[in-house]
Formats: sequence, structure tokens, C-alpha cells
Amino acid sequence: MIRKNHMRIRIANLRQSFRLAVLLLVMLASSMFAPAAGPARGQYLAYVGTYTDHGSKGIYVYRFDSSTGMLSSLSLAAETTEPSFLAIDSRGRFLYAANEITDYDGQSTGAVSAFAIHPETGKLSLLNQVPSRGAAPAHITLDQTGRYALVSNYNAGSVAVFPVLKDGRLGDAASFLQHKGSSVNPQRQEGPHAHAVALSPDNRFAVVADLGLDELLVYSFDSTKGTLGANPQVAKASPGAGPRHLAFSSDGRFLYVINELKSTVVTYSYNAASGALHELQTISTLPKTFSGNNTAAEIEIHPSGKFLFASNRGEDSIAVFAIDSATGTLTHIANDPTHGKTPRNFAIDPTGSWLLAANQDSDNIVVFRIDQKTGHLTPTGDVSQVPSPTCLKFAALQ
Repeated sequence: MIRKNHMRIRIANLRQSFRLAVLLLVMLASSMFAPAAGPARGQYLAYVGTYTDHGSKGIYVYRFDSSTGMLSSLSLAAETTEPSFLAIDSRGRFLYAANEITDYDGQSTGAVSAFAIHPETGKLSLLNQVPSRGAAPAHITLDQTGRYALVSNYNAGSVAVFPVLKDGRLGDAASFLQHKGSSVNPQRQEGPHAHAVALSPDNRFAVVADLGLDELLVYSFDSTKGTLGANPQVAKASPGAGPRHLAFSSDGRFLYVINELKSTVVTYSYNAASGALHELQTISTLPKTFSGNNTAAEIEIHPSGKFLFASNRGEDSIAVFAIDSATGTLTHIANDPTHGKTPRNFAIDPTGSWLLAANQDSDNIVVFRIDQKTGHLTPTGDVSQVPSPTCLKFAALQ
């Protein structure tokens, strides 16, 4: 009897061991053949353009966690000269940089560089580099299809369109337009200075802010050929205003333009059918109590469409405005200090939770939490050091 009981126990133990062995084999097979785990949600690469004549080496990359607002330095992503403004394709595969130089390959022109993004490390591999067709390109943007890169040559006062090839490289310019004229400020407006381009939401028009002419030039855009129409509509800015950067409202009904020299934001109604602009409002980016020197720089609309942000260099702040969705007009909320010097650029993360201010002359990037109800900015205490930051762009980790 005792021997039979021992036998039953032994058989039961063997069965249990067999079940455990099968379970372990199944788990091992699952881990071997399951797809690799992707990055955590809310993880982004943050690329920083810089001025290399102020101690930097090119484009730097950080990892940004939108759940915590933490910005972690990774490395120098690529060495390249004066990459003052950046653009990234919607799938996060390629990065394009405007190299703000005045001499490229013996020509009186700047350059545009195309890079492949390596998401594992954030490193960039140079694909090719082409002349920008004008000196000191200060801005680059991609059209709504991602098939064309539009470049504003500041010193030369010209605009060029480059096709983006399937492998991410840039082709020869498909379109080129040279501006002519001047305005009232002899130091800053002695000639044309194309500063930025914004594409209409339907991709039919390209609006160019020319600081030197005090004009917004609305060109028809052929997205099948990458060409700009030769006869733009022109919206005149206030003399000496110096239009710099622009942003369309989320519904495409309004265009907002920041004027560098007069530190103002102008609201325009936008006619999607004709591309015509009609001025609705001009509002200062500065508090009434400020009396020093200031130039306005960057402008961006919150993903919710409720707020507009604008940077001041001199007062060293981000001006916060509420947007009236019905009329497009702005109401000033606050001027929040950037805790650094000369915020040439800033970026709102894709979730709309955080704003990162690039303070060019204090060599730092400061992270702020955005109050979703009021638009106010609160510093998180996260400050990253980088030489002469001039542009911030996010790429989602797929």
C-alpha cells in the first residue's frame, strides 16, 4: 500500500514537471517570435539647430518624454555649418537644414542639407547638400505632401523650391523667385529679405513673409510640379514692421504674422479660394510697461487652436494670447519670461502639454508646462545647455 502511494505521488510530480516544461517552452517561443517592442508612447526625438560660429558643431539631438516633460541629451546628431532652421518629414525619416551661409562651393549662396534619421540613436546621416540659390537661407519648410522643400534666402531676398526625392535627397530647384524693392528702415530694409514661407492648408498657396519689403507675397503653388506662380498677390505690412514668421489657424480661416521690427502680431482673414488676405487686427507682443529694445521672433499656435505664442528678444519672454475662434482676433493673456536670453525660437510638443524655449544667447533650452485652460507657462526646472540654439523640431519615435 505504501509503495502504491509513493508511486502515485511520483507520477503526479512528473506530470507537474512536464506541464511546467511545456509552459516554459511556449513562453520562450513567444518571446523569440513576437515582434520587437516599440518605444514607449509619448517618446520623441528633439532636434536642435544652432549657429556654429558661436561654439557649436551642428545639429544636436535630445530625447523628450511628453508624459513627464523631461528633455535628455543624447549627442551631436550631425556636424554641419550654420544649420539655423530645420524641417522634418511627417513620418520622421528625414531632416532638412537651412545652412545659413553666404558662400557655398565658391558661389554666393547658402546651402540646404538633407539627412536620414536613425531613430535608434537619433544620429543623422548626410544624404546630400545643394545650393540654396541665394545667400543666408534663414527658413525651410515642407509642403503639405512632403514632396517639396521651400527655402527662404534672407540676404538674397529670394525663394526656392526643391523636390524631395523618394530616398530623401533633394533634387535641383524646381522653382526660383527673386524679390525686388526696399522699405523705410535703411539698416534692415535696404533690400528684400525673404524670411519664411507658410503653405496654405490645402497646399494651393505659399505665403512668403519678406522683412525687407514689408510685404506678404501670396504665390499660387503647383504641388504636382513644385512651382510658384510668377505674379503674387501682395498684402502690405505697416511701414517698418518687418514681417518675419507666419502661422495658419487650425481651421485655415486666419493667418497670423509676427513682425520682427515693430514687435507686433497681425491677424489676417484668409480666403482659401483666392488666397487673398485681409488685415483684421494688430496687437503688440510687449507689455505697456516695457521700454527697452526688442525684436520679435517666433510664432506658433497651440494644437487646440485656443492659444497663440510669440517670442520676444530683448524682453526675453513668450507672449501668450487667447484666440477667438469665431473672429480670429487675439486677446493678450501674459508675457512669461523664458529664463534665458534671446529666445530666437521655441516649439510646442506634439501633445500640446509643453513648450521648449531656445534661448540663443544664454545657450540653453528651458522646458515649460502649458496650462491647458489659461495658456500660462510654468517652468518645470528642466534646463538643457546647448551652444547657440536657433531652432527646435520634434520627430516621433515610431
